[in-house]
Amino acid sequence: MLFKKTDGGPQWIAVFLGNPGEKYAQSRHNMGFQTADAFCRKQQTSIRRLKFSALTGQCSLSGNKVFLMKPQTYMNLSGDSVIQAVRWYHVPAERVLVVSDDVDLEPGRIRVRKGGSAGGHNGLKSIIARLGTDAFPRIRVGVGAPESGTAMPDWVLSGPSGSDAVRIRQAIDRAADAVACYICEGPDRAMNQYNGVPEKET
Repeated sequence: MLFKKTDGGPQWIAVFLGNPGEKYAQSRHNMGFQTADAFCRKQQTSIRRLKFSALTGQCSLSGNKVFLMKPQTYMNLSGDSVIQAVRWYHVPAERVLVVSDDVDLEPGRIRVRKGGSAGGHNGLKSIIARLGTDAFPRIRVGVGAPESGTAMPDWVLSGPSGSDAVRIRQAIDRAADAVACYICEGPDRAMNQYNGVPEKET
């Protein structure tokens, strides 16, 4: 049984989804991990301590203490890691911000939402099942749909190339900014600023 940590706990948990190991590091399914790396560079922090079956770290955003997580359970069991932190710190679902990939979004696009279904994403499915709700915010990074004749697992576990890779790198950078915006300025501001078409594509 997990007990609440009462002193100086975080107000937010930011969960960045991916699969551990160099084999998957540059894959489309690891947009969460890659966003975490971009976020850490921007915020001058790190995610290195093993806790709750995740690599973890902490930072402060506009006075909000944020617990950072890269679950190490592999994607399909991400919720097992997240629920441990949620129970320990007693952070409500509406302050558990999850970053993942999205095959339904074009490369280069990101989408900020206050809640919603898993949309076929196994990491989000796992978190919804373990939290018992889908009412948690998420930021999705578009990786595009599989090419004709390519199986979905092969697509998400391989890396982007060419112009897709360039656009996705830009989207990762914007997603890192969106994490800070959501926590500091709220969901409406984050959705208004980041859900549109990037300026270079207008």
